[in-house]
Amino acid sequence: MLEQIFHLRENNTRTGTELVAGLITFLTMAYIIFVNPAVLSGVMFGQDTGMSFNAVTAATCMAASLATLLMGLYANYPIAQAPGMGENFFFALTVIPAAAAAGFAEPWKVALGVVFVSGILFLLLSLAGVRRAIVDAVSPSMKSGMSVGIGLFIAFIGLRNAGVILTDPGTAVKLNTHFSSPDLIVFAAGLCGTAILHSRRVKGSILWGILLATGTALALKLLMPHLPPGWSGGRVVQGSMLVSRFEPAKGVFSAPAWPAATAFKMDLKDALSLAMVPYILIFLFMDVFDTIGTLIGVSQQAGLLKDGGLPRAQRALLSDAVGTVAGACLGTSTVTSYIESAAGVEHGGRTGLAAVTAAGLFVLALFFLPVIHMVASYPPITAPALVVVGSMMARNVARIAWDDYTEAIPAFLVMIGIPLTYSIADGIALGFISQPVIKLFSGRGRELNWVMHVIGLILLAYFVFIRAAI
Repeated sequence: MLEQIFHLRENNTRTGTELVAGLITFLTMAYIIFVNPAVLSGVMFGQDTGMSFNAVTAATCMAASLATLLMGLYANYPIAQAPGMGENFFFALTVIPAAAAAGFAEPWKVALGVVFVSGILFLLLSLAGVRRAIVDAVSPSMKSGMSVGIGLFIAFIGLRNAGVILTDPGTAVKLNTHFSSPDLIVFAAGLCGTAILHSRRVKGSILWGILLATGTALALKLLMPHLPPGWSGGRVVQGSMLVSRFEPAKGVFSAPAWPAATAFKMDLKDALSLAMVPYILIFLFMDVFDTIGTLIGVSQQAGLLKDGGLPRAQRALLSDAVGTVAGACLGTSTVTSYIESAAGVEHGGRTGLAAVTAAGLFVLALFFLPVIHMVASYPPITAPALVVVGSMMARNVARIAWDDYTEAIPAFLVMIGIPLTYSIADGIALGFISQPVIKLFSGRGRELNWVMHVIGLILLAYFVFIRAAI
């Protein structure tokens, strides 16, 4: 039956490989189960947005499971979905305050309404084939640039999460030289273990690396009981974006939460008011280009692109759009495809069975929150997987037509723009705006699909008239 549904042989994969790939993808993105409710409820910022932490936790798991299941069964892609990082911060720190400033009594409900309306627009654009047209119009060099940029972004996130890279007021970022700190020891153990196993072509090297990092963290916790809960080699490093903590799980099972406090609480009437229209457009922009970038990058890494095109692109984009609508109904911010899916792809995931596995684990997570929390809440454990995956995706740099500057320069802007802006959407926009200009003034405008010229104008107008005004 699995062969009939997912076409495993056709995609040169096996059931066991897909199951482990789904597990790896889930582990590398499971942090969202705890980060998203902390952001949307305001716990992370010490303020109350009005949204229940437990309800958002349940909504996060359920929305991620539903959207990922749809991606696996309907589109047959090994790509998991969940409420997007970036979109959730925009939801909590910009849209909710904007709704409050507009005088709405329950601004979080208005914000959910904004997400719902943007999701309907995503769905309409997908049904009309607009988003697929964008995917097909992107040149091979630009697709490779997206893949490399996302790989660099993933690796950068991993290094930041592990505490290897720290924020610095003078240089923006710097190297953490406290190499004896437990954070870096755990990260180094996981990275070296994963790299060695991967180089020896050991199946499941990324999963083994995660397990090795977890074991190292547990060992350090047992061997150094005098360390305080905040591990930093006995010192708190100033300027660090993240003071990581590791606490062994105090149990295995937990009673699942339920999203009753947030489900179907959208305020659609106020969400459609003139004051909230710009935020609907911003969510539209973020989801469209986050999804397109992730789909192209991960699919190219998996070797799923056919003649430069993305098979079943319409189904994949519809899955994403439906996920956003369902997420808003359950009570969470925009649901989008996750770049961490590349971790499962690197293990060998090639079909929707990997996504279905991850979807099932999101549901199970509601019953095993202590264990999931132990692994996912301590970023140095999963950071090595992100760095290794990033290095694998970077190899696509060889596919860029470097001898053609009308292709190479826009692709390069995408490649460096994604990690430097800390946004897939903004990084892609740099390339999409610059390429039509370079092509036109080089006398080669006809080489570019007309869709790219239209997108370039729309994005330029978006940044000049909408984004700059907010």
